[in-house]
Amino acid sequence: MKRILLLSAVLLLPLFSMAQEAEKTLDVKINEAMQPVTDAVSSVIFAPIYSNDDGLSVPFVLVWLLAGALFFTLFMRFINFRGFKHSINIVRGKYTNPDDKGEVSHFQALTAALSATVGLGNIAGVAIAISIGGPGATFWMIIAGLLGMSTKFVECTLGVKYRKINDDGSISGGPMYYLSRGLGKRGGPWKTIGLALGGFFAVMCIGGSFGGGNMFQINQATTQLIEVTGGEQSFLYGKGWLFGVIMAGLVAIVIIGGIKSIARVTDKIVPAMCGIYVLAALIVIFGSISEVPAAFKAIFNGAFAPAAITGGFVGVLIQGFKRAAFSNEAGVGSAAIAHSAVKTNEPVSEGLVALLEPFIDTVVVCTMTALVIVITGEYHNFTGDTSTEAGIKLTSAAFSSVITWFPYVLTVAVMLFAFSTMVSWSYYGLKAWTFLFGDSRIADISYKVLFCGFVVLGASMSLGSVTDFSDAMIFAMCFPNIFGLLMMSGEVRRDLKSYLSRIKSGEIKAYK
Repeated sequence: MKRILLLSAVLLLPLFSMAQEAEKTLDVKINEAMQPVTDAVSSVIFAPIYSNDDGLSVPFVLVWLLAGALFFTLFMRFINFRGFKHSINIVRGKYTNPDDKGEVSHFQALTAALSATVGLGNIAGVAIAISIGGPGATFWMIIAGLLGMSTKFVECTLGVKYRKINDDGSISGGPMYYLSRGLGKRGGPWKTIGLALGGFFAVMCIGGSFGGGNMFQINQATTQLIEVTGGEQSFLYGKGWLFGVIMAGLVAIVIIGGIKSIARVTDKIVPAMCGIYVLAALIVIFGSISEVPAAFKAIFNGAFAPAAITGGFVGVLIQGFKRAAFSNEAGVGSAAIAHSAVKTNEPVSEGLVALLEPFIDTVVVCTMTALVIVITGEYHNFTGDTSTEAGIKLTSAAFSSVITWFPYVLTVAVMLFAFSTMVSWSYYGLKAWTFLFGDSRIADISYKVLFCGFVVLGASMSLGSVTDFSDAMIFAMCFPNIFGLLMMSGEVRRDLKSYLSRIKSGEIKAYK
């Protein structure tokens, strides 16, 4: 397979080189062709259920995600808090049986899923939320992250429960499987409904993997690299495809080996990149330790009594909730695909591991970014521009005000975040692809070749409406997913009760 992928890259290279020569024309044509479709899809997915004259709107998808998160938190009796300590013990390997069926450890499953969410949302998304909603957006972002922990628990428990174990020992799982199998076992029309919802999810997941999980990531990494190496004087300026070819080759090397290879990479990259980023944030925070109480006061006061913020209290609440939902993807269902491959015979154990994701992604990493931005006060200099590039510049400026060489660290972070996100989303897209077209070598190779091709394409063009369309596809995944979770939440609660009682009685033994 390695030879096939490398040969495909060689054959595709001249095509992308030709496309680079006509980059502006290509960009304009693609974006013009995509715009009507993007507008139509986005108007449905992000349809506002409330809007006012100030331009404030509440998209239905946000309400759908948050209502689900609140319901699961209450229905599972605050499992996001009472299961936290046990989750840590599972990740540490205390309850790991190496003989259980699966492909990766609890820790590797966690890092593989985290690698798809910890990224530009933590760097740029938080900055955008604060520049629009003020420091108070941080408070609601944390609340949304805590609620999202319960959603992750439910979806990843079901992911393991209804996963498919293939003849070769590999695992296929995720919403497309628990929607089709979990709802299908009810019989009658539910079988058709479950299959239709699973198929819809798979189609959206494939589109999201090519767009938001691939082209957008490499595009932003390329832009940041060009910016830090001289802008228009950079050796890469006008040659984004070259960086794309290099990254495509690295991605190909990793994804050839499937989830085991991906997990071996992410279990090293994720802790390293989170550690470096949090360390840099702590340097800024401790460097201005006297400003920390004022920053927390601004965050709390701004959450309930925002000043000069469009939409007032509702406006700042929406910005915090929106960025948290867009960052940790709780309810989207993507993480359940990675967690399904874990080595365990207890689905609930992996659901408990998964609830750590929004805590790490939103409560820890996003809050660190927010504190740096609020303490330095740089957000006052960035208003009006809500693009990802502006968000990255704001975060960079905040860190650089204390750590002058931080833009270079940020560039490495963006590239690592982009790379890890791409390899994880390649796995998500592949599992959705094989759900639709079958687990065959041809299906496997065809998807991976396409994915690597989109890496090069994403690095060499401006995305525009293509990114908006892929964002809509990713968040379209939450509609069938949340519906399925609601329908099957009763069995998850029963499974949770059984699991905890067996832990308490000693029937489930600790191995360490």
